[in-house]
Amino acid sequence: MISDKMTAMVKNSSAIRAMFEEGTKMADQYGAENVYDFSLGNPNVATPEEVNRAFVETLQQEDPVRLHGYMNNAGFEEVREAIAQSLNKRFATDFSQRNILMTVGAAGGLNVILKTLLNPGDEVIVFSPYFGEYRSYVDNFDGKLVEISPNTETFQPNLKELKEKITIRTKAVIVNTPNNPTGVVYSEETIRALAAALNEKQEELGTAIYLISDEPYRELVYDGAEVPYLTKYYDNTIVGYSFSKSLSLPGERIGYLVMPDSLTDADNIISAAGVANRILGFVNAPGLQQLAVAKCLDSKSDVEYYNRNRKLLYDTLKQLGFSCIKPEGAFYLFVKSPIEDEKAFCAKAKEYRLLLVPGSSFGCPGFVRLAYCVTYETIQRSIPAFTKLAENYFGGNS
Repeated sequence: MISDKMTAMVKNSSAIRAMFEEGTKMADQYGAENVYDFSLGNPNVATPEEVNRAFVETLQQEDPVRLHGYMNNAGFEEVREAIAQSLNKRFATDFSQRNILMTVGAAGGLNVILKTLLNPGDEVIVFSPYFGEYRSYVDNFDGKLVEISPNTETFQPNLKELKEKITIRTKAVIVNTPNNPTGVVYSEETIRALAAALNEKQEELGTAIYLISDEPYRELVYDGAEVPYLTKYYDNTIVGYSFSKSLSLPGERIGYLVMPDSLTDADNIISAAGVANRILGFVNAPGLQQLAVAKCLDSKSDVEYYNRNRKLLYDTLKQLGFSCIKPEGAFYLFVKSPIEDEKAFCAKAKEYRLLLVPGSSFGCPGFVRLAYCVTYETIQRSIPAFTKLAENYFGGNS
């Protein structure tokens, strides 16, 4: 018998993964070219060639005993130092290897820092819409997820409600910018106001509130958008990063945490995070991946590929009558459902072999998410299906 906790988690398992698996079955039935799967944020841009070379060179040049062996739970010292210096150069920060912990992707990093920080019953605040797995990550450590309702006009965080919902049990606030599922980048004005609100509540309550910035999409931005580096605005910021999207390496599971010296109780947090990395079963991030990505810190995937997809899909849906905020980053469109029940809308879309994810999976019903990390040709082929779908709701005017 599985645990009661896992029974509930299996029952409420990721709608995104379920949709992806259904898409696989539909592809077998109708042919992959006739199914338009916008469900999963799986990068389809090729990994940069210099990254592939770095993996080969690392295998050829490194001492195999060291390469494939255990190391410090925080990761190879030279890798952590290289990342620290890269961040310092890019963002005028002042990190050293001590502030970097190599993790098994951003997901592993989030679990490490939540394990480090949370007591049972501690509250973690998220802004809707948010990456649905945050629910599970917080629940892993018996924390309580507190949702802030969305501003569906701009999808910038609702800071008034944030201040109302912070309590003495609030341990952390998670932000994700560029955002999954909206593609919105939180403005510098928003970040400054967020920092001011958190500082005000820390002083009022006499407690530390940690801001966890989940940043796997930092490099995927368009139209000159800039993503503020949050440690420069709020002392109690912890950054989780992944190379999954920036280098198209989601299956390699490699990322890092940044834990600045400015954190309240920094020494203990840095030390405890290393222990958490071990006792959660990660032990350490994969050695080959660490050493390879350290050689490619200035590399990134072809953002223009995603930008071309963004323009075609956004322009097409707008012309058909759908409502959607134009994304500034990541590779998602968050489209307002033409009917209140977005799950029914997703079911109707499946009749045209369009796979969309309901917004309720992200704490924001009434919307659907489309991941445009697909081929340009897939979007082109999907346009007749979207046209027929639009005709169901907007008639012949679409």
